[in-house]
Amino acid sequence: MAGRGRGRRVLLGVVAAVPALLLAWVVFAVVRLATSDYPLGGGPEKVPCAEALEFGGGKLPQGAYDTRCTVRSWLDTSYAAEFRMPRRDVGAWLAKSCPSGPAPGTEMCDDGADLCLNMDSEAAPPPAGAGADAVTVNVTYEGPDRALVRFSAFTV
Repeated sequence: MAGRGRGRRVLLGVVAAVPALLLAWVVFAVVRLATSDYPLGGGPEKVPCAEALEFGGGKLPQGAYDTRCTVRSWLDTSYAAEFRMPRRDVGAWLAKSCPSGPAPGTEMCDDGADLCLNMDSEAAPPPAGAGADAVTVNVTYEGPDRALVRFSAFTV
């Protein structure tokens, strides 16, 4: 009969532990949601810039420096590349990277950009072989010799 009382105590302990574990999980989830920029995962991770530009059908230009490239992937995949290059080479690099794309212009550019290229429609799709559904390039001239390029390629 002594074994029977011990079994009840174990069962009572298990029944009491389940709500406590559930409460701990809820507290953890609330804290993570409140303190993380990416509570469900998919935060940016550093990647080689060649990988980021290749996803958008491009290549890193000769003379690029100060390169920073990331990928975020959860429901969609989004690559971002930021680099500087000689200003005089921007036009040739864009023409080589996107030969069938629209001409670079100044409409629909990000704030502060001097030149941009958007390939995100049937009329102006990303280059052949790109893994991205859309590609945007924003160029900001930082002086007579230098340009800051922000390149993004993503699925939708």
